[in-house]
Amino acid sequence: MAFVRKTDAGRWRGIAKRGRVTLGSRTFDLRRDALAWAERTENQAVGGVDVRAGKALVRELLPEWLEHRQATVTPQAAATDGQLIRLMSPPLGARAVASVLPVDVERWYIYLRQHHRQSDGSMKRYRGSLSAFFAWCIAEGRAAQNPVTASRLPAPVGPPSEMRPLSEADLSDVVEKVRARCAHCADLVTVLAWSGVRFGEARELRVKDVSELPTPSLRVSRSRSEGEAVKSTKGRRARRVPLAEPAWVIVRELMRLKRPDDLLLTGEHGGQLWRSQFLRSSGFTEASDGRRIHDLRHSFATLA
Repeated sequence: MAFVRKTDAGRWRGIAKRGRVTLGSRTFDLRRDALAWAERTENQAVGGVDVRAGKALVRELLPEWLEHRQATVTPQAAATDGQLIRLMSPPLGARAVASVLPVDVERWYIYLRQHHRQSDGSMKRYRGSLSAFFAWCIAEGRAAQNPVTASRLPAPVGPPSEMRPLSEADLSDVVEKVRARCAHCADLVTVLAWSGVRFGEARELRVKDVSELPTPSLRVSRSRSEGEAVKSTKGRRARRVPLAEPAWVIVRELMRLKRPDDLLLTGEHGGQLWRSQFLRSSGFTEASDGRRIHDLRHSFATLA
């Protein structure tokens, strides 16, 4: 039977038991929170859902879930999840978590499109965040199933985003147009296209990541989105990227007079790379007929 004890520090420890076996304990500031946790844990042990816990409203549980997410996922993922509070519709926010149905979630998708003008890609990301929220509710014994998994996003209304890689001839033309505005930016375009590294990865490359033997290459192990701390790469594993001759000629020159821990690729004036500054100085968008920087990564697959 679930019960609580007051600790020497004045907090409350909820204790869950099944027969004579202690299932676990957790400390809370409030007695009611400690007891509620212990009851949920006992219900989970027998495969049930705590009916009282399932009556908690979606909008009431989102802040608690976000605290959990901030401690368990990357800052970028936590920031996306944090938008759910702002984007939550009044009807869905007022529903008890155990009573939410797939149709309720589908109405929320429509709300996102009509009231917040969210794109198809953004709606897909927020669907993932809401699914993670209900997965947490299930783990906490507050819900029996995830209503998001059975829900369907509305049909896309925006044009599909397409990869637009550059051929070698097109790349040469773009580089020359960029060079007319900023020679340093033209070198960056060349390195990005002939190495295939992501822009966030390029921002964190160091001189020590370059190897000349047996063949020129880059060791890519870190990434840094703008305004965030350094993190691992998208694949969470270091990889070795070969440097084709056009990129190697530039990288070899960029390494001169630099120390091993210095940034390899920098902005026009020697500081860290910034996307908006690069686009403004290079005129890349106009020079490449509206392509994205990420299309340089796709170009690598066609150039290699």
